Amino acid sequence: MVFLGKIVAAIFAWGAYVVLRLAGWKRPTVLANAKHVAGAFLQAIPAAFSTASNAAPDASNAAPDASAVAPVNYDELLINLTRHAGELLFCFGTFKKLPRDFAAYPCCVDGWTFDIAEGSAPVLEKMRNGGIFLTAHYGNYEAMGPWLCRLGIPLVASYIPVKPKWLNNILERKIRSVDGRSYSVDARTPRDFLRILNDGKLFCLLADQDSRIPSAIDGTLLGQPANINPLPDFLLKHRPQTPVFICWMEEICGVRVLHAVEVERAQVPGAAHLVSPAQSKDASSTHLASPAHSDDELHSAPSIVNTQFNKWLEMRIAENPNLWYSWTHRRFYSREPGIY
Repeated sequence: MVFLGKIVAAIFAWGAYVVLRLAGWKRPTVLANAKHVAGAFLQAIPAAFSTASNAAPDASNAAPDASAVAPVNYDELLINLTRHAGELLFCFGTFKKLPRDFAAYPCCVDGWTFDIAEGSAPVLEKMRNGGIFLTAHYGNYEAMGPWLCRLGIPLVASYIPVKPKWLNNILERKIRSVDGRSYSVDARTPRDFLRILNDGKLFCLLADQDSRIPSAIDGTLLGQPANINPLPDFLLKHRPQTPVFICWMEEICGVRVLHAVEVERAQVPGAAHLVSPAQSKDASSTHLASPAHSDDELHSAPSIVNTQFNKWLEMRIAENPNLWYSWTHRRFYSREPGIY
């Protein structure tokens, strides 16, 4: 059955890619986002770009016109997206079989190899006590849910119900459920979110979306103004001791690797950098350094999403822009609706 599921997933991915490519699904939005960030992002991370012909920059095409530069390859984006969708629909059960013990990694389950990144195990251990978990529409982000649950982490993920309703029911009851427990919740009010933290759960939020509410925070993403979700900062204002984590999964030579870092509020306002295990004296100190403020200063403190999470996200996009699926979203609509 496992082998059959992989075959079906591959067939689905190929068919879905052909249909979406022929239909030009989300192509105008992807290109609008790419053009919007091209100039600013090109200066910051030139290696993430290719020319319109997708050739690597060299002496012959150095400093191209921003309008002819795209930080994302539409075809590669669709290939990655449909492949991960196929895994979600037909191979997701594999992620629900992964071992709880960190010492069991690397391991092979259903023919796939899984591992935990160096220095991430102590962070994942701390996540078992709850907190705030930020991530993005990057790579097979849905697969992290069951993996974290299998590691004994009390994950609670807030999702906006999707349409049609039958699809949402499948996601709720089949996909986002591990060992008989659904980790999906449709939390709507501040009290709902605070209750999740009070219960010792790890609250997950996809923090790379355009926030279109009046309380959205001014921020910057990929060199352009962007609205930031105020929820993480609201929660930290009322629960300032809550730890904040960022997780992502990447595939390295066929191995699915889970990464976890902790966001620490340092004493120097505005300081934000990733400390890798190799740079740290203790692997458990892997973190993203960030501002620390008293309870009275939290309201005026820089957004933790804008100063830390967005920097992390820009690093991931620079590594592989074709894995950030929010290119298909109108991410900058609140600030620049005219680009769409």
